Amino acid sequence: MPNGEVSDFYIKKEGTVVAALAITKDQKVILAKQFRPGPKEILLELPGGYVDEGETPKQAAEKELLEETGYKGNAEFVTSIIGDGYSTMEKNCVVVTDCEKVSEQKLEENEFAEVVLMSISEFRELLGNGKNSDVEVAYIGLDYLKLL
Repeated sequence: MPNGEVSDFYIKKEGTVVAALAITKDQKVILAKQFRPGPKEILLELPGGYVDEGETPKQAAEKELLEETGYKGNAEFVTSIIGDGYSTMEKNCVVVTDCEKVSEQKLEENEFAEVVLMSISEFRELLGNGKNSDVEVAYIGLDYLKLL
């Protein structure tokens, strides 16, 4: 500790992840509606997932967006953030603009996600309800795109 004392903490060992604020050509935010076991609720989330070894956050975001939603666009890496003060996770923020639907979803066996398109104003309201696991990435992305 900064005062020289020693304390024990539980640290979650987690990998590197990415979340993508993806927006269609007609300015709709692309979300994945899916059940999350932690809160035991269905949440509207930004597409994302783990960054595989040898993959950049931008590549991971493009892959996850396509698999989870069937959309593709122009991806830009924005920044990396601390996932949690008690976790080893690094969370990466990517924005994807001018998205178009190019395929059907390609979900993994344990994934069940419904694609939801939402206006930017509705999305900003959603961020205030506490039912989104990627609020920080959403605000960073909206700020980066000058949409706050």
